[in-house]
Amino acid sequence: MKIENSVVFVTGASRGLGLAFAREALARGAAKVYAGVRNPAAFSEPGMVPVALDVTDPASVESAAKATPDVTMLVNNAGIAEITGSPFADSAEDQARRIFETNYYGVMRVTRAFEPSLPDDGSGAIVNVLSDVTWRSVRILAPYAASKAAAWSFTNNVRAHLKERNIRVVGLHVGFVDTDLTKDFDVPKANPVDVVRQTFDALEAGESEVLADAGTRALKATLSLTVPGYIDPDVLEGR
Repeated sequence: MKIENSVVFVTGASRGLGLAFAREALARGAAKVYAGVRNPAAFSEPGMVPVALDVTDPASVESAAKATPDVTMLVNNAGIAEITGSPFADSAEDQARRIFETNYYGVMRVTRAFEPSLPDDGSGAIVNVLSDVTWRSVRILAPYAASKAAAWSFTNNVRAHLKERNIRVVGLHVGFVDTDLTKDFDVPKANPVDVVRQTFDALEAGESEVLADAGTRALKATLSLTVPGYIDPDVLEGR
């Protein structure tokens, strides 16, 4: 399939990786790009159609889907992250519920709402933004990691379910990306434009998964080992 002439809906498109997805879709010749944002009145990106969307609100999701019946490609990008002291912190359960509401249930809601109208002629597609913490143990991100692991499982099941409709489903795995969401982390970060370009290239090439940085590729490569990287991070350092 091609991005050119497609009609793309991007959730969480007001900034960061979502805005990068929307801009790249336009650059590749998308016929229309819908930007799912919480406040359309405050969004004025040239060439895009803002649509009110709160992925935690079922009514908002249904309204957005009904307002955009011509969508051929859905990008589930909206997400939140919070730091917790440890997996056993007093706040961890409340954080997990809040994070899952966006990162997992939000993806479920939006996919369910948009899926019926996606074309089954080979031009339909879903891109889900996941994370390398699906396979990496990061104590301060335990609730976030759990939400992305759940979203990965959902992505794989949706891919199998939609295969008979010829709708492609791509999972994007990446570590820290240089956006507002990660501004407080002093770690190496991927360029959002590069991440998006890799993802669209993979989609157009018929691939189902994107490992968008070296760290994620190295981590994925350990999964078949007796002691994978998610059990012992030293494996990633060759120790």
